[in-house]
Amino acid sequence: MSADVPPDKTSVVWWQSLGPGFVVAATGVGAGDLIAAAVVGQKYGLAVLWAVALGALFKGVLNEGVSRWQLATGTTLIEGWVACLPRWVGIYFIGYLGLWGFLVAAALSAACGVAAGALFPRIPLTVGMWSALHAIAGYGFVRWWGYAGFERMMKVLMGIMFVTVMVCAVLMNNSLGEMARGLFWPAMPAGSTRLILGLMGGVGGSVTLLCYGYWIREKNWRGRSMHRRSMYDLASAYVLTGFFGLAVVVIAAAAKPVDASGNALVLALAAQLELLLGPVGKWCFLVGFWCAVFTSLLGVWQGVPYLFADSLSAMARRLKVNLPPASDLAKTRAYQWFLAYLAFPPLLLQWWHKPITIVIIYAVAGAFFMPFLAAVLLMLNNRHESMGALKNGVLVNLCLSLALLLFTGLFGFELWQRLGS
Repeated sequence: MSADVPPDKTSVVWWQSLGPGFVVAATGVGAGDLIAAAVVGQKYGLAVLWAVALGALFKGVLNEGVSRWQLATGTTLIEGWVACLPRWVGIYFIGYLGLWGFLVAAALSAACGVAAGALFPRIPLTVGMWSALHAIAGYGFVRWWGYAGFERMMKVLMGIMFVTVMVCAVLMNNSLGEMARGLFWPAMPAGSTRLILGLMGGVGGSVTLLCYGYWIREKNWRGRSMHRRSMYDLASAYVLTGFFGLAVVVIAAAAKPVDASGNALVLALAAQLELLLGPVGKWCFLVGFWCAVFTSLLGVWQGVPYLFADSLSAMARRLKVNLPPASDLAKTRAYQWFLAYLAFPPLLLQWWHKPITIVIIYAVAGAFFMPFLAAVLLMLNNRHESMGALKNGVLVNLCLSLALLLFTGLFGFELWQRLGS
């Protein structure tokens, strides 16, 4: 178990040092979340606002479990499952991370290209060129800037994203009574099950939840005494995430953009906002969209290589393979090579159609990760010998069990649809 590291009371007030939660929340809010929320809002209106709030709650509970394991044991959750679960789990995750990272990097670069092209239509650059510029900029920023600069950038962009989208939502002038019913009185419109599950699964990210453990290490949050600070950090971040998702649903419900798919739906929504609110509404939404996708790109570029480097290191110890010791994973070759892997090879997909087989495998594997994480936290965080006083309580176990059922249902729907298509 890890020794307690008392918080530094001579520095800034504790709440001024919060930040990793905002980073993981900004990373988790990307193009997929915006599109899912816009589709659900467009089709079913305000009746499904409760799904956004519930999704943010479940993601907060899962992320709190990730941090609690690390603060109690001094090891990351990846180190925990590699040491305690069968070997195939660690091997599967490394392979999954390679596939997931490649495709999500391509999607984020493309979304950044679409957002930048919409913001600067007079600059004669194609979407592919904008995508490459964002991927290269993200690589350079992560490669040569430290965590402190990265966190400051993420906070600024998340603040802009939140304010611009919330302004659009407020200007839509929806009925407060209808919003309250949609938030506090759950409804399942006919045919909405899969979209609602997808919305809950998309709010707040998936694999990137694991990055939180490495970002709190960058802040030197170690030991059980930092648990309360971590809880406040995550709670404040996921409240903002929830409000952001609610705002997108509210905007889409009122604007009713034309039927479209993917990034085109977001652009159609911006065009509709221009008709309803004038140029200010359009540009506010486009700025918020760009901030959302670029923060996701930066967060994935900075955080996901930690997961790869840590997985290799943990598997090497499990298999008794000698690797050079590294006190800082960000300085390892595994981290640097995976960062380059995220930034550059996926750009090929900007000019080449993705094979449908890989898309199917990615979709199923992505839907599988959330129930996997919930199951791991139920197994590992209930071990008294490891967790001590920080082991799961009854309420946490209930939330994790509900999350396991929810995300298993999403995985089942995804698998059924893909195998049937």
